[in-house]
Amino acid sequence: MHTGRLFEIVYLLQSRPRMTARELAERFEVSVRTIYRDIDALSAAGVPVYAARGGGGGVGLLPGYVLDRSLLTDGEQDEILYALRAMAAAGMGGAALEKLAGLFQKSGDGWLEVDFSPWGSGPAEKRVFATLKTAILSRREIAFDYYSARGEKSRRTAQPVKLVYKDAAWYLQAYCLARQALRVFKLCRMLDVTLLDAVFTPGPQHTPQPMDPAEAPGPLLHLELMFTPAAAYRVYDMFPPEWVTQLPDGRFFVSAFYPESPWIYGFLLSFGADVAVLSPPQVQQALREAGQKVAALYGAPE
Repeated sequence: MHTGRLFEIVYLLQSRPRMTARELAERFEVSVRTIYRDIDALSAAGVPVYAARGGGGGVGLLPGYVLDRSLLTDGEQDEILYALRAMAAAGMGGAALEKLAGLFQKSGDGWLEVDFSPWGSGPAEKRVFATLKTAILSRREIAFDYYSARGEKSRRTAQPVKLVYKDAAWYLQAYCLARQALRVFKLCRMLDVTLLDAVFTPGPQHTPQPMDPAEAPGPLLHLELMFTPAAAYRVYDMFPPEWVTQLPDGRFFVSAFYPESPWIYGFLLSFGADVAVLSPPQVQQALREAGQKVAALYGAPE
């Protein structure tokens, strides 16, 4: 008997009035006879499931049934609680975590703690999450000040779609009313986030887009970089292992791909003298010019 299939059958029947045995058989790629055996097993376990023949019949659950924890293994219960702990770090799922921990009779030993907030963050960051969560779930527009990668400030009104955590940063995918297009906003650059009364109806223009660099709009830069041994901890922090090759002398060669953006120059400058750009030439030139401007701020050495 496949315990996972039994649990999924109960889950499906809780989300809809009834399903035919054939629909269930096709979904799980088993025979109709196997589904009827599963229904008998569920009934024997005390689940109020029934099968009705004829027009309008099918397999269903009696109204008001609540899933019993005994249908989940200890491992499956733990996986649910771990996922809810991660959600609680983003300000969601806390109440459900407490209720399910009680239902599963789990002590919550605290071996896992997830905290997405940066060092030094305070209540203001948590309020932004709460505002965005409310906006997304209630489909309400938001207004906020936004700083672009070029440092330009603008006031935006947007229809939020989805929060995304990627590469140690939070992003909001939202339909920008000023640009009339779906845009990705980095949360740390969003200030004065305000929930508006205006409600929107999701349409094709609100479909979330992939966040992978290979899927990003615009050209990708192929960077060839050489890092000193002193930058080892940041190399392993910032780049996927498949991009990194450690040389016998301790240096690190990195072959990286990023969307072409002003951000990349600030990122490379943050390594100071611990990185040399081998290619492409236009990035070398841009960093040379940026270095000259920085040097000019401090004047000629005495």
